[in-house]
Amino acid sequence: MVDEEITPDESIDIRGLVCPYTFVKAKLAIEDLEVGKVLEIILDYEEASRSIPKSMEDHGQTVLLVDKTNETDWRLLIRKEQD
Repeated sequence: MVDEEITPDESIDIRGLVCPYTFVKAKLAIEDLEVGKVLEIILDYEEASRSIPKSMEDHGQTVLLVDKTNETDWRLLIRKEQD
């Protein structure tokens, strides 16, 4: 993991969504990025705070940060490593 000083290239806020919509939105967002860019995902669905990082790693991306920012929200940083 890295510190929170990474500036994301793109950010999506998927609070209010549940699986599978959380993953679909995250996957579409990462697909739109160039390799090497960082996507920030803000979410409030606990299951997705675990499933999205696992799925991203399974698809060859790098999870830089999984941070619970308050009682309900998480912040994920994902670096796109491949198309």
